[in-house]
Amino acid sequence: MHIAALPALLVVIGSLGLVTAQASQESKTAKPAAKPARSASPVPAPIPADVRARVVSRLHGASPADVAASPIPGLYEVTMGGLVAYVSADGKYLVSGNVYDLESQTNLTASRRNAARAKALGAVRDDQLIVFSPENPKMTVTVFTDVDCGYCRKFHSQMAEMNKAGIRVRYMMYPRTGPGTESWRKAESVWCAPDRKEALTRAKKGEEIKSKPCGDAVVKSQYELGDDLGVEGTPALFTQSGDYIGGFLTTAQLVEALQDSQKATAAAR
Repeated sequence: MHIAALPALLVVIGSLGLVTAQASQESKTAKPAAKPARSASPVPAPIPADVRARVVSRLHGASPADVAASPIPGLYEVTMGGLVAYVSADGKYLVSGNVYDLESQTNLTASRRNAARAKALGAVRDDQLIVFSPENPKMTVTVFTDVDCGYCRKFHSQMAEMNKAGIRVRYMMYPRTGPGTESWRKAESVWCAPDRKEALTRAKKGEEIKSKPCGDAVVKSQYELGDDLGVEGTPALFTQSGDYIGGFLTTAQLVEALQDSQKATAAAR
């Protein structure tokens, strides 16, 4: 589900009496020194319809399905795109930040946020993206990219090496300067080209791409999804499990990060 960029949402939240404790890092900060045995989770109580109605009425873009039980009594979890926050039953207060289970030393919000990101990214079909893939990929990364970004160009220059290592790269357009700018126009030109992969490679080398206009709906939707998922710079790399693993990485670093993500996902099942 698309919502406005985070600053716009915070304006709405501010009118509700925002109580915020924004975390500085994603799931990396949630890794415990030692993982104790899991304790059984209580079965969440049903959410009263009036609670859903009040929360949805106060948060623009939210739907009843976005509201769920939370680990904290008296607060309800709201998931919108990649944003996970907690709202009081009267819809008056919203807490934005991470919830930690001190018994297990785990970041409960991070796992929910990653699941939401994975769902949003998995809903985007390959034909709506620019995909560079080896014949038999072992790992997949989704990358929000900007044609004019220096580190995006450096990342792309490793494509043959990354594909050889078994990495499948799914590109989404994220011109950082926003709609109506030169970078946005270049992103449109790449998307409208007959061979998008070739056009993207040429554009990242600084070449001018000339193609027939086909509208900016796809670029706009990808840009908005990036905002929803918390993209702040490019390249922005996400694993299949929704981990935001950062910006530019060398091929070796990327392989290690993706393998670690795969192991963590398998261990959590």
